[in-house]
Amino acid sequence: MSRPAAPRPPARPPAAPLSAALAAAQRERAGRFRSPLLLTLWLLLAVEGAGGLLISFARVAWGALPGQALHVLGGVALTALYAVYQWRHWVRVQPFRAHLHFALGLIAALSMALTNLTGLWLGWIWWTHRSGAAAAPYPPPLSGIHDIGAMLTLTFILGHLGAVLARDRRARTLGRPLAEG
Repeated sequence: MSRPAAPRPPARPPAAPLSAALAAAQRERAGRFRSPLLLTLWLLLAVEGAGGLLISFARVAWGALPGQALHVLGGVALTALYAVYQWRHWVRVQPFRAHLHFALGLIAALSMALTNLTGLWLGWIWWTHRSGAAAAPYPPPLSGIHDIGAMLTLTFILGHLGAVLARDRRARTLGRPLAEG
């Protein structure tokens, strides 16, 4: 005795051909993801994140601060580059809207600003004490705020990126133009 075959799920309708406007919007967005400004920002963010984790671990494990000068110089470059990127991004996506990717982006931008400001403050302390025999006297609360802010920044930047990519995928599936925000 054999069972009847299970019913097949309905076939997904073929995707509608892209309109010229939708295709142009997708090419423009893809170009922004490959822009030298964004790629450099991602590279600096990765180097600064990895360097910060190394410094934080080495400080606790061995009482050493390896790569501190590189971290400070990279942080200054990241701060300047991020300011340029964020200004251009905000001019393009404003005004703020009540959407998940906007909320995640706002939290990411605020935590990045906090991390950059505390990093610049810590960098100033390092700069003024760099030639001394003793280590720079970093205030533990300031270092803690900087370290936690960096973790929040990475978490919410990746969350923001994921929400934007999911929104775009939904728009493509439905054949709608990609939103600017």
